[in-house]
Amino acid sequence: MKFKNIYFKEVFLNFLFYCVIGWIYEVFLEVVVYRWGFSNRGVLFGPYLPIYGTGAMIFLILLSNLKSRKITIGRINLSPFLVFLGIVFITTLLELAGSYVMEYTKGDWLWNYEDYFLNFQGRVALNPSIRFGLGGMVIMYGLQPLFEKWISKLNPKVINILFIVLFALFLLDVAIYFLK
Repeated sequence: MKFKNIYFKEVFLNFLFYCVIGWIYEVFLEVVVYRWGFSNRGVLFGPYLPIYGTGAMIFLILLSNLKSRKITIGRINLSPFLVFLGIVFITTLLELAGSYVMEYTKGDWLWNYEDYFLNFQGRVALNPSIRFGLGGMVIMYGLQPLFEKWISKLNPKVINILFIVLFALFLLDVAIYFLK
């Protein structure tokens, strides 16, 4: 991700893309893996989870320079491993903070890891942190380059229209959440 000349519109579209990817991931776990059946896994009405978009944007911004560097021990490139550890750290802190924000604003948070190995207050645990790290690697090395290529091919007018429509819908959804 190039941050020198990036526009807010492109950052928002990236953010929303990863919010939707997070929602799809949560629904996949709920329906296919755990077989609980479908429910809207988000706190908002739309098919997106802002915590995933926020996490993705934070680690894309903070770790993009590390990703492009080649830190080695002998012939072994440690950069991907360090990126993975950075993603695990960032997403774990964000999930922990998110649980406290949700508890403060709504009285509870949406997940519980009490039965997981190495958990903290049921808010974060080793297993989901590793899964977020692996998912973050898919984002850093797979999805983000493809998304950047796709965005670069769009006409600026199309980007403007996408931004205006999606930003307005997202703001409306957030407003409804806080007015409940």
